[in-house]
Parts: sequence; C-alpha cells; structure tokens
Amino acid sequence: MNPVPVLALTCGEPAGVGPELVLQVASRELPAHVVAIGSRALLAQRAEALSIPLRLRDWRPGMLPEAGVLDTLDIPLAAPVAAGRVDPTNAAHVLAMLDAAIDGCMRGDFAAIVTAPVHKGVINEAGIPFTGHTEYLAERTRTGRVVMMLAGGGLRVALATTHLPLKDVSAALTASSLIETLRILHADLKTKFGIAAPRILVAGLNPHAGEGGHMGREEIEVITPVLEQLRSEGMELIGPLPADTMFTPHQLARGDAVLAMYHDQGLPTLKYASFGGGVNITLGLPIIRTSVDHGTALDLAGTGRADPGSLMAALDCALAMVRAQQTNQA
Repeated sequence: MNPVPVLALTCGEPAGVGPELVLQVASRELPAHVVAIGSRALLAQRAEALSIPLRLRDWRPGMLPEAGVLDTLDIPLAAPVAAGRVDPTNAAHVLAMLDAAIDGCMRGDFAAIVTAPVHKGVINEAGIPFTGHTEYLAERTRTGRVVMMLAGGGLRVALATTHLPLKDVSAALTASSLIETLRILHADLKTKFGIAAPRILVAGLNPHAGEGGHMGREEIEVITPVLEQLRSEGMELIGPLPADTMFTPHQLARGDAVLAMYHDQGLPTLKYASFGGGVNITLGLPIIRTSVDHGTALDLAGTGRADPGSLMAALDCALAMVRAQQTNQA
C-alpha cells in the first residue's frame, strides 16, 4: 500500500506554463505521491529544454514513489506543441487529462485532483462548449451545485455567484441558491478542512449592506431570512455585513471563511493578500479538487520563469484536505 496520498496533477494547456510548473514542483521533495497527467513526450521535451533533472516513469496504481522520478499517466497530444502558441487541435487532449483524473479519483486511485490552468477560449474555438474546470467537474461527477472558494493570505473566500455580469447578480441570488451554497460551504469546512464548528462571515449585496433598505432590499428580502433559517439549524453565520469593512482584521478574526455575493466583491482582497500563492478550491464535489489562482501565462511558457508558488500551495492545500477528510472519516 502506498504510504502517502496519491495526488493527480493535470498539466493544463500544453502551450502554457502548466507542464513546466508540474516539472518544477515534481522536482521538489513532497509529502505526497504526485502523478502527472498529460503528454509524457511534452514533459520530457520541456524538462530537457529547461534542464530539469527528472526521470519520467509510466504510472500504474499501487506503485510506490521514487526520489528523482516523476510518475506520469500519458495522454498523447493530437498535434505538436510550441510553447506560447495555443492550438484548438489539442482541446480534446486537455479534456482527456481531466477525464483521466476524475475517473481515477472516483475509482479511488487518487486521493485528490490538482489542476494546472487551461485556456477556455481555445477549447471553445475547437467547438467544445466549456465554461471552466469547475463546471466541467460538476457535470462529470453529476454534482448539482458546486461552490467556488479561493484560499490564501490567511483568507478563505467563497462565492455565492461566480462569472456573471454585475447586472445579473441580484436575480441570481435566490433564497434556494443561497441556502444550498451556505450548506455546501459549511459541510466542506467541517469534512474537508477539519473545522468542527465553522463560523462564516456573510456579505451583503449592496453598499452598507443595504442600509436598512435605503440602498436595496436584497438583504431584507433574501439574505437575512436565509441566515435566520440556517442559524435555526445550528450554523454560526455572521451578517449580512457591509463588504467595505468585512475584510478588516477585527471582522476576519470572527470567522473561518467569508461568503461574498459576487466575484469582484470578494476576490480582489484575497488576490491582493495572496497573489502567486492562492488556491482555487471546488466545494461540493464528491472528490477533492484544488487549482492555481492564475491563468496559462502564454508569454512565460517555455522560459522557465513561471513561479510555481500557487501550484505548490494547491498541492499543499489538497494534501491538507485529504488528511482532514481521513481524520473526519476515522
């Protein structure tokens, strides 16, 4: 039996920085068995070009890790890759990496999935509708609702809505969606982060949390009734709080995580505190998945200058979540 958790690490967009970030983190001593899922030929090519001294080995379930060896699950490319130049021909290759990681996790071969960044635009250019990792993972695992949370800089920030135009946020904030989001966040903070009694700070939608209805009624008509209902079920929920003061040290000391109502309400503060070391986490899945907080960085691909800090943080976070879950299940 493998003495350490086995983590699937997908290489992301082959023309981006993903493959070399995978090589950089795999060349370090890690408290987990990392299996790189991607093109073995491309990894070998990038390793040689960047003088990264790693031996690649074809992985099979049950293998034990070896120092200086990167185990790989080979997903061949459809077309040759030039660093920095995306090619829609390889879109299916990118999704095949994700499929292999998801299937392996569902079988129990992997304890978690860590993903390098993909290029959503080039996948859609190939004629494959693709919104992002989060939505794809939810669909493939048949999960009705998932929650996006970013962690870093001492913060955990989850989102009630994700990639929506600002004009559509209010209509998307229904009582049922907010209840489901808070239940997922609360449950995963307990089971995947080991927090026995999570405290969640909840933002209002409007300036000054609506100021008693003078700046909007979403707090009165939707958010507050939801919080009252869930408090009666035993959740510790603080809010709705004005977003402009929610991230002060005094307020943050009262909670284990923040729920922001929309993308740019919560993430600018987190990314200011953690950029380059933040982690994107998908909550609500039957599996553990973490990712980097940056994109494919095509301009850095093949240069060796890409910073692996966020990917290292994503691996560390996945491993901590695996251990918390194992403790919770014991």
